[in-house]
Amino acid sequence: MKHNHNHDNAPSPGLPLMPVRFEFTHPTAKSVCVAGSFNRWQPEAKTLHSSGVGNWWKETLLAPGTYEYCLIVDGHWIPDPSAAESVPNPFGGRNSILKVATSPVAAHLADAEHLPLKKETKQRSKA
Repeated sequence: MKHNHNHDNAPSPGLPLMPVRFEFTHPTAKSVCVAGSFNRWQPEAKTLHSSGVGNWWKETLLAPGTYEYCLIVDGHWIPDPSAAESVPNPFGGRNSILKVATSPVAAHLADAEHLPLKKETKQRSKA
């Protein structure tokens, strides 16, 4: 399956590869793969490992950048339910968005931007 994507994800010289972990839970899945702009949409290139109890995972190294991807669960292409962002794809479905930061510190800061401030949380709970 070929996907149209607009991201230029060629690794830049000097940028380190960053560890990325894909995780998925499906109690009856027989096979889970991940395909995206980082592996030319080839699901066989990134097969997730099963823990034997419905938990699937795959660790890989990727260059910093923004990627589109889907999970392939028993042959069905689906967006990652744990992805924070997704975009429409040309096949009527959705692709998940993966943003790989330039360092672990940058990744932590990017994640922290989406957390609510403590004062906002307290005010919301009083309302």
